[in-house]
Amino acid sequence: MNIRVGFGYDVHPLGEGRELWLGGIKLEFNKGCVGHSDADVLLHAICDALLGAANLRDIGYHFPNNNPKYKGADSKLLLKEVVNLLLEKGYKVGNIDATLSLEAPKINPHIKAMQEVLAPLMNVTEDEVSIKATTNEKLGYVGREEGVNAYAVALIYKINS
Repeated sequence: MNIRVGFGYDVHPLGEGRELWLGGIKLEFNKGCVGHSDADVLLHAICDALLGAANLRDIGYHFPNNNPKYKGADSKLLLKEVVNLLLEKGYKVGNIDATLSLEAPKINPHIKAMQEVLAPLMNVTEDEVSIKATTNEKLGYVGREEGVNAYAVALIYKINS
């Protein structure tokens, strides 16, 4: 079986007056991620992990932040397009393991909802989408609640090998 692993990372600053989209769902919070699209840092890290595993460059290559087409874009649509790029190359998603790093809001109550949204986008089961969260113990830009980052590892495999 031809399997590949990819790693993804993304970071966005937090700002007032923005919606907070993480893992494909909107969370109630007094700040949101700032970016060209909806700035869903978790989905962006997952996209980069998948693209990296398939040797398809990175999210910025496929969805550049200077393209008005992606202004305010729903990152779930970007993830779906990444999965289609994998399929074109003969790959299917095996599983995802991702971690969000932020001080607030608490993510644990929302993980199930995130899995329910993300699994169908990648044609996998909810059990194949692991999402974890941690704080930065009040250190650095994450600790000061100035930004959020996410890490993801993806396993993909050739469909017909």
